[in-house]
Amino acid sequence: MSSKPQTQAPTLVLLHGLLGDSQDWGEVMAGLEGIHCLALDLPGHGENRQVQVASFEAFHHWLSDMLITQGIRHYCLLGYSLGGRLALYHASRQPLGLEALWLESAHPGLPASERSARLAHDEQWARRFEQEPLKDVLTDWYQQPVFADLTAIQRRRQIQRRLANHKPAIANMLRSTSLGHQPSLWQWLETTPLPVSYFSGQQDAKFHTLATHLATMAPRLRHITLEGGHNLHAEQPGMIAQQLNAWYRLG
Repeated sequence: MSSKPQTQAPTLVLLHGLLGDSQDWGEVMAGLEGIHCLALDLPGHGENRQVQVASFEAFHHWLSDMLITQGIRHYCLLGYSLGGRLALYHASRQPLGLEALWLESAHPGLPASERSARLAHDEQWARRFEQEPLKDVLTDWYQQPVFADLTAIQRRRQIQRRLANHKPAIANMLRSTSLGHQPSLWQWLETTPLPVSYFSGQQDAKFHTLATHLATMAPRLRHITLEGGHNLHAEQPGMIAQQLNAWYRLG
């Protein structure tokens, strides 16, 4: 395929994870070659901490409105963890102008039988975020198995960075966008014609296994394995930027 003229290249829209903000993508964006980017603060986070969404569908409309406000008609999405799940839901609504989707350590959805347990799990965390000192909750949050690859220094640094969060806003987002509320999008991923890529880290046992399984079910999906854990855009920003640059050059 011939290269798109630079003026027509889609904007890369980046969505961070729970407790993060748009600055989390700084190192990835620094490695991009002439790609126009829009890194957003999710509702309840950063500059948008006063914004609340009550559901995945409400987020879909919020993102669509943000893109209109920014004058963005053609775009690609990259989302990490919660941001990846929100990006995936938005993509499944088949918005006009979306040209590609990249997921990083993002869950496509639970079977119905597991959703109530996940809702109860996230409700417990939401109450803790509301009621307890933020540093105490974050200390336990980053002890979860999915963060097992973090060193003690990385864990302390992550806790320090996340202390700026607004506790009620995080609790609201955790409830509204719980994995227990997310529809299963496995089948959509199996059949969509949209180019979809999935980044997983070899040290992230849960999501690397999930992505490997997903790739067998969705043969058109590109599974990109990198050295690292759950938070690849922090550990391997150059490698993620390299993949994005390659897609844009071929586009």
